[in-house]
Amino acid sequence: MQLTVRDALNSALDEELGHDDDVFLIGEEVGQYQGAYKVTRGLFEKYGGRRVVDTPITEMGFAGIAVGAAFQGLKPICEFMTFNFSMQAIDQVINGAAKTYYMSGGQITCPIVFRGPNGAAKAVSAQHSQCFAAWYGSVPGLKVVAPYDAEDARGLLKAAIRDPNPVVFLENEMMYGVEFDVSDECLDKDYELPLDKAVVARAGTDVTITAFSRMVGVALEAAETLQAEHGINAEVVNLRSIRPLDAQTIISSVMKTSRLVTTEEGWPQQGMGSEICALVMESPAFDYLDAPVERVCGADVPMPYATNLELLSVPQPTNVVSACVRACHRAA
Repeated sequence: MQLTVRDALNSALDEELGHDDDVFLIGEEVGQYQGAYKVTRGLFEKYGGRRVVDTPITEMGFAGIAVGAAFQGLKPICEFMTFNFSMQAIDQVINGAAKTYYMSGGQITCPIVFRGPNGAAKAVSAQHSQCFAAWYGSVPGLKVVAPYDAEDARGLLKAAIRDPNPVVFLENEMMYGVEFDVSDECLDKDYELPLDKAVVARAGTDVTITAFSRMVGVALEAAETLQAEHGINAEVVNLRSIRPLDAQTIISSVMKTSRLVTTEEGWPQQGMGSEICALVMESPAFDYLDAPVERVCGADVPMPYATNLELLSVPQPTNVVSACVRACHRAA
């Protein structure tokens, strides 16, 4: 069976709203408009305005309502129309949701999911295109996940909603309409994926490519080109989880391949690639490296609006191929 990422998310939301009366959805246009990206379509009609709550355009306001509700034992799913707008609510996400369990000595939990599209789309310019994986991944008290395909989306979202901790759930607008094969297991109403485990999306022997969200597809396309045109057998690791980062899967892969290329849409400085480089340097995998780690990142500029400049600002499969070729033909 095939399922789009949009339908995978929608089915997970539907089942969790039906499974637990404490779960509710809140955000801009999530209800009567069916969601800005139609991820929440049909839910308002099925569950009503008390469970699927349309809000004014005030991220700080509705995120605060959601965090307060979570403190009282409800399980909000707070949708940001884009994570760029979550900056309006950063105090609620960090000082409210992320820190309170620690600051209360474990007396107050915050079972909340902040979800919505993250990273670049098409022709939406700088204020709608930033990747916040590294930002939120740096914060103790949060779990941060970034699904790639339909199984990721469905399994990780159901797990996030059921988790007692605040979870930042980074989707990608460009992936909503993409169809993927899904297993029968994925369609089970209790299907969950762990929020702290990566998965090897393509096994290989010559170089490890780490990726998350839409960049997993870019990495897989690059791996096929590397095999066909260069005879390089690349292993692609779909991180899935940004925080906690699955260190063991990354380290085991690098110890097998002896080379590492990291990929992400985000900016280079203080990015996920930097964190993974540090992780490998501080681990037993360092002694296995046969070449310096290569990072493939978004350009170090705000996202341009012009299509030709936008393409140059977001990593393409050719960029990943070039980095892997350098890694495989360069001595340490």
